[in-house]
Amino acid sequence: MAAKDDKDDKPGQKPPAAAKGGKKKLLMLAGSGILLVAGSLGGLFFTGMLDGVLGSATGNGAAGSETAEATRPDPVFYELPDIVVSLNTGERKSRFLKVRVNLELNTMEDVPQIERVMPRIMDHFQVYLRELRLEDINGSAGTFRLREELLKRVSASASPAQVTDVLFVEMITQ
Repeated sequence: MAAKDDKDDKPGQKPPAAAKGGKKKLLMLAGSGILLVAGSLGGLFFTGMLDGVLGSATGNGAAGSETAEATRPDPVFYELPDIVVSLNTGERKSRFLKVRVNLELNTMEDVPQIERVMPRIMDHFQVYLRELRLEDINGSAGTFRLREELLKRVSASASPAQVTDVLFVEMITQ
């Protein structure tokens, strides 16, 4: 009977289970190849390495970076007066925060606008800083959040002057 079973099989015909396994492997290999190529292209795009090839107008690529740096003016730094506030501790013991900040401006023409609204900027900073707790400013994440909040407040106060960053010169808690 075993010989009869061998004769019934046609030459070159594979069992159905083997054919399905081969198609799955082929699809998996093709899919992983496509993902590898797409991931590589995405990585090159987001790192800016394709900007020269794609002709990007952002100026982040190797070809455009030299012209972007040559045309970008030097930033202007404006030093604010020291700010000392008592922190919100919820206890009898007072904790103080001393902050010295520089504002980074796009151009020198923004300085008169900053000076005109300086009382408003200092007020917004004081009100915000007095509500902080010590836990709010601990660590690099706390400092980052503090910088973002101060930048948001000074940008709203100093408009139309453009403040691009808030730089901490000194930050002491006592």
